Amino acid sequence: MTLTQVHIGFLSWLAVLGGMPAAHASELVEVAKHRAAVVPEHNDTTPPLFGFLSRPNGPGRFPAVILLHGCTGFSEHDTAFAAALRSWGYVSLALDSLGAANVCVDKAAAGAGAEAADAFAGLRYLTAQGFVASARVAVMGWSMGGDAAFAAVETGGVWHTGEARFAAMAAYYPNCAASTGILTVPALVLIGERDDWTPAPACRKLAAHENDVGVTRDASKGTPIDLVVYPNATHGFDYVIPTQRYLGYLIQYDETAARDAETRVREFLRRVIGDHPESP
Repeated sequence: MTLTQVHIGFLSWLAVLGGMPAAHASELVEVAKHRAAVVPEHNDTTPPLFGFLSRPNGPGRFPAVILLHGCTGFSEHDTAFAAALRSWGYVSLALDSLGAANVCVDKAAAGAGAEAADAFAGLRYLTAQGFVASARVAVMGWSMGGDAAFAAVETGGVWHTGEARFAAMAAYYPNCAASTGILTVPALVLIGERDDWTPAPACRKLAAHENDVGVTRDASKGTPIDLVVYPNATHGFDYVIPTQRYLGYLIQYDETAARDAETRVREFLRRVIGDHPESP
């Protein structure tokens, strides 16, 4: 089974369910009338942007996290993490930015841009909800979604032109070589030493106030980047799938790394945006 096979039709399956309770649980929601287009000239014809919204029980305005999938698209991997976030006390919104599109082969850069734009659509949606603490929303992504998460919080980035801002960022195995590393919020990066798709050395450079995009990073500028490198882990180390080569890159589940990464994400979110609700 390939990564693509994992997610094909999954959002359609969620829509068919239709019976998930909306209050204090999980539901499929329309986040925006149009998805950001992978190909910009098709922007007027893109379908709506949907998301899987999950929220804790109880009253209050909760901190929240927007989840951005990798280039193979939305899957049960995203809803599983949304469930974990709910149990930790966070509202979560897992976006389906690509629908049935597969942009891993030739449009990954465009896909990351589309996800960054969708992230802000998600932020606008969440901050309009009475159960969300609007100043305490983080963005988190995997692979291409991690690239988008970086883009959403870079200083001077083109995507955050409105009033809403994210408060924190976490990324699993992003392409650190594409980022300036000068960020507006605290960040956590989780990557494998054996990752041959998005190599760890570029992330080490960012954490050390260096980068690969021709911009000299002043250590006094930007915010801290916490980096965790797992010695035996590959790309996609938290996907529970058989070991395989996808587009020539090694994908292998590493339970130890996956569990540790989840713990570190929880600790990071608790430290930066907190896990307690505000009074309604």
